[in-house]
Parts: sequence; structure tokens; C-alpha cells
Amino acid sequence: MSRIIGIDLGTSNSAASVMEGGKATMVPSEEGTSIGGKSFPSYVA
Repeated sequence: MSRIIGIDLGTSNSAASVMEGGKATMVPSEEGTSIGGKSFPSYVA
């Protein structure tokens, strides 16, 4: 079974989700700094 991954690359924050079982699920941020802890800072190291 294939997975569909969505990534929102924002200027300050980014977010990601995965489609599993026909339902999109947001990938939580380990930082948890945003409302609901769903976005994370956008940077490349």
C-alpha cells in the first residue's frame, strides 16, 4: 500500500501530514511550540 505525504514549507513554520486509511493525519512537532503543536520552524541545517 502506498502512502501520500503532504508538506507545507512556509517562510517561518512548516507542517506535514500523511494519508493513512483514507484519512489525513497531521504529523506532530516534537517542539510543540505552535498552537496544537502541529507546525515546526522552517530551516535547513
